[in-house]
Amino acid sequence: MLTKKKLLQTMRDLPETFSVEDVIDRIVLLQKIEIGLEQSQQGKTKSTIAAKAKLKKWLK
Repeated sequence: MLTKKKLLQTMRDLPETFSVEDVIDRIVLLQKIEIGLEQSQQGKTKSTIAAKAKLKKWLK
């Protein structure tokens, strides 16, 4: 879950001048990272072997 603390740190890391798009991009990236970490903790990830096998099917 995205927290206010993480969001505020992200805002502090931005340069003095930035666009709204920059902020939105950072928030979206932060949210995606949080989702990935949660999925990893819940065991909802694939092994490298499984990922390669799936990619092999797609890239034929």
